[in-house]
Amino acid sequence: MKENKKMLCLVDGEHYLPVTKSSVQELDNLNDVEVVALVFIGGTEKLRESNESEFSKKMGKPVYFGTDHHKIPYDLIEKIIKEYDVDVVMDLSDEPIVDYSKRFKIASLILSLNIPYQGPDFKFDPLTQEDILKKPSIKILGTGKRIGKTGVSAYAARLIHKNDYNPCIIAMGRGGPEEPEIVKGDEIDITPQFLIEQSSKGVHAASDHWEDALMSRVLTIGCRRCGGGMLGEVFKTNMIDGAKLANDLNADLVILEGSGAAIPPIKSDKNISIIGVNQPINNIKNYFGPFRIKLGDLVVLTMCEEPMADENKILEIIEFIKDVNPKSTVIPTVFRPKPLENIENKNVLFATTAPDSVKDVLIKYLEENFNCNVVGITPHLSNRPLLQKDIEKYIDDTDVVLTELKAAAVDVVTKDSLEAGLEVVYCDNIPIVIDEKYGDLDNAILKLVDDAINSFNS
Repeated sequence: MKENKKMLCLVDGEHYLPVTKSSVQELDNLNDVEVVALVFIGGTEKLRESNESEFSKKMGKPVYFGTDHHKIPYDLIEKIIKEYDVDVVMDLSDEPIVDYSKRFKIASLILSLNIPYQGPDFKFDPLTQEDILKKPSIKILGTGKRIGKTGVSAYAARLIHKNDYNPCIIAMGRGGPEEPEIVKGDEIDITPQFLIEQSSKGVHAASDHWEDALMSRVLTIGCRRCGGGMLGEVFKTNMIDGAKLANDLNADLVILEGSGAAIPPIKSDKNISIIGVNQPINNIKNYFGPFRIKLGDLVVLTMCEEPMADENKILEIIEFIKDVNPKSTVIPTVFRPKPLENIENKNVLFATTAPDSVKDVLIKYLEENFNCNVVGITPHLSNRPLLQKDIEKYIDDTDVVLTELKAAAVDVVTKDSLEAGLEVVYCDNIPIVIDEKYGDLDNAILKLVDDAINSFNS
């Protein structure tokens, strides 16, 4: 016989007790539900029963109060969920006790415990996390698009491989293949001509798994996904099939790479959360930003430089992360370009997704570190018409086109440049820690790998 779902109800003092009691009884009478406890989350307008025993006696259910009737007892909610092994939480509270911000905070707490959270007109389900990998794994997830997940993934994969581990990357993207695609980045020579050939076959040759394979030179598996929910769930993906493939491939560690704010639906041993500090701080501190922060054993902040973020904003975000996820390691970084081939003494046109506001910093870095002359820079890899205009503007003064492998890097930049007889060099993005006082990124990644392996083995 199927057991009833154990339900916890959140209630307030803005409703008369008989009204709340009748609603709880109605839930308790459902065929598949047993209300096991109530947590009082605030409000005193209609509250006459001032202690737990009196309230519990009248409700006929255990009722738990926080220490302050005017504050939501988040810790108490978590404690009761665990104590009663709750299957679902129903919120019967209302304004003014909860507003949108507080309700998202409650949702983040409950969903982080892998419990559904619902109310009269909403329901949030926990993320799908299929437990199918037969080897240790790390998940890389983000708070949005264009914040550097692929850059961090490729960097981590190179570092892990260099330190005698044997990783593979599974990436899902909005332009990924219909069936999971294995790219042996450690074996094949991924040249501009090769990528043009792939593009002519209808392959999205600038998809994340191609970038991973080119930049990291490790085995990659490309997958696709469609849709992205508020929590990070996807509507459709073949990443689960990709993970099953990885079980049978020659790899000892799997790196699961998210897409935008979408989170891979595969259970992992440890997680890296990527936060772009260029994002509105409201999106990081509210909604499901805290949920993604809590998932990270290692939190890497990217874009940590002006004008995208000043020192005060960076410090505010670090402080918030430490409050939400005190056990995490937090490392702030900036990205800097690294050509995969020699561009010394050449006139360079640089195509990037970096914002126009940092172009002077990037030009200076390239010229000082790679002894080249940057004749132009275009930030329009994601805007084909503007990208083509920039290429036409600088092409006569250019020897080599340096480009990130993103968006229109193959079907516009590579194609047009090769047709004009120019050399094409692809460019990696390297995360660099902004100050040594924040620690060492390499050591943090390698420690996370060891922790993932230990977690898997135990």
